[in-house]
Amino acid sequence: MQLQLLDKDKDSIHVQVRDADMTLLQPLISELLADEGVEEVKYTTGHPTLDIPVLYIKVKSGKPQTALKRAAKTLSNEFKEAREKLEKSK
Repeated sequence: MQLQLLDKDKDSIHVQVRDADMTLLQPLISELLADEGVEEVKYTTGHPTLDIPVLYIKVKSGKPQTALKRAAKTLSNEFKEAREKLEKSK
């Protein structure tokens, strides 16, 4: 998955998302929506073959980039924990 910053304001960002599907994006969007500092999250796909999907994040407080990093870090830790549990159960 590749992220490219398209637009940035003091309380919102638009990020282009390449090479990712909803299997990866849905948990990220859910984690962002669970963040009390995040006001709004939108994911637009546009045309399936012509457009590159865009993730929009607007925050109530703090920086939107920080909210995205925080959500990604939380998910990374959850998946790491799950992997470790699976490896121990072998």
